[in-house]
Amino acid sequence: MELSGKSPASSDHNTSKKTLASSATAKSTGKSTASSAIVVKPNGKAVASSANPMEPNAATDLSSLPSEQVMFFREVSLGPREAELMFRIIHFWDARNPNTKTLIGREMLLIDEEGTVIQGFIPASRVERYELIAGSVYKLINFFGSRSKDQFRVADHSATVSFSWNSSLSVLENPPVQIPEDRFRFHTYEEFKANCDSRADLYDYVGHMKLVNGQTLTDHIVLDEADIAEKRHLCVHIQTHDGPVMKMYLWDKAASDFCQKFKSYGGIPSVLLVTTVNPKHIGGTLALTSMSSSRVFMDADVQPSKDYLEWLVSNSEIANRVSAEVVTKPEPVTLEELFSYIKNETSKVAWFECTATIDDVIQGSAWYYISCGGCNSKAVKGPTSLVCNNKKCDKREVTGVPQYLTKISVYDKSEQAVFVILGDAGKELTGKHAAELVANYFEAASDELTYIVLLCQSNAGVGVDHCVPVPDALLETIGQTRKFIVKVSDHNLTGKTQTITVTKIIPAGAPLPSVSDGISKTAGDDSGPSGGVGGDASDRARKAAEYLESDEAKRSKSG
Repeated sequence: MELSGKSPASSDHNTSKKTLASSATAKSTGKSTASSAIVVKPNGKAVASSANPMEPNAATDLSSLPSEQVMFFREVSLGPREAELMFRIIHFWDARNPNTKTLIGREMLLIDEEGTVIQGFIPASRVERYELIAGSVYKLINFFGSRSKDQFRVADHSATVSFSWNSSLSVLENPPVQIPEDRFRFHTYEEFKANCDSRADLYDYVGHMKLVNGQTLTDHIVLDEADIAEKRHLCVHIQTHDGPVMKMYLWDKAASDFCQKFKSYGGIPSVLLVTTVNPKHIGGTLALTSMSSSRVFMDADVQPSKDYLEWLVSNSEIANRVSAEVVTKPEPVTLEELFSYIKNETSKVAWFECTATIDDVIQGSAWYYISCGGCNSKAVKGPTSLVCNNKKCDKREVTGVPQYLTKISVYDKSEQAVFVILGDAGKELTGKHAAELVANYFEAASDELTYIVLLCQSNAGVGVDHCVPVPDALLETIGQTRKFIVKVSDHNLTGKTQTITVTKIIPAGAPLPSVSDGISKTAGDDSGPSGGVGGDASDRARKAAEYLESDEAKRSKSG
């Protein structure tokens, strides 16, 4: 495996200079320094900087000629300021309302000549006034020092530089002083674990990759970019030195940037550095997720990744002691042990493997639901068409797609349980997509019965007995013994439901997947869409969904 390679400069930096940065790697021991930061001058000289942004002597070795007219970031306090700031824009990104996607403003990460980093903010009404180029140096006259937000902070400073009505911004082509190009704040595994689910400050991660979407790093690895774009994320199993293996979920732009960088290398890159990640529990274990502010770097992109790559090449035996395939397998349990776990007051959301026999397919309720074709949340009847029930989805009028929502009763030698099969897990059970089964039924149904089905699925009040009956493909699974990957949810832990959600069903003789493979998009979940149907089944599903939508619209208009 080739451990080094060339990579184009970060897409966030329109500058020909190297992006130099911090380092949480000490070459002598190979261990990281917690929350450490090093700022580097454009000439490449690294200088240790205090982690305290209010420290007057931070990065005192930086050669500069400070002007009395220029305010340093360490001097910024709350309130309006008729003063001048000089800084480099490290990175900027749009802040949007998570529900409506409405633009709130443009956030920035800024660094001054002392190496102090502060967050900047431009309100949405003023975004169009300023043309920003990441990596460039600017002079800002007049601003407001607003209080930094409590959650998801990207800088240590207690204040944020907010652009006000009388702010004046100009680019400095030839800055009178040297200003560092970047700064990183690294956390160790222990620190991420201690701050898990706290929604507090966002720190940076550097380590090496062990799996990418379940694939080992070999010359034959293939990134399915279409599938990644559809699901909006990818999962990388990562490890720092010889520490525990974690999962890193890269979303949206971070996932796209990862794919572009991964392909740009002549060989297979090994080192991954992601900024401003959020530590949270997924599947009962610590995972890191990217945010809107996150940037992605690999092997030779920045100095910390270069330093880590140098350590990795020299210590490959240490780095390969832990196998990602082993540590990410869900724990096998009996149904009795599963319910004991749920009753434990200290238990958290987790995934398990259960081997059980299907006793029956529970009838009396619909075995599927009509989902939004974009996010797979439930679609409901609107004035003239189906609409998505998920407020976070940007599609207001949707094409409905049938998805599994099937309850089955199962048993093993110890206990009985009710499982609910959602989404792709249903196809793994029957070999057919729900959309295909519904489409087949529509093709054979009379116009009158089809209309009843349409009314039922659009919540028009018709009893569930008039819905599409349970198909033979589901009934034929009765008596089969299968391995189920199940999720113990918050609803199970709080006693709201005893029904256990199945996220994946393992075919006989197939290798057991990692926990991340069992995380798929289901009704009401906003983690990203699951894969679609293909071939002839896809065409039938599309036609059935179009029929559902168009005929329901006609019925609504006609009263």
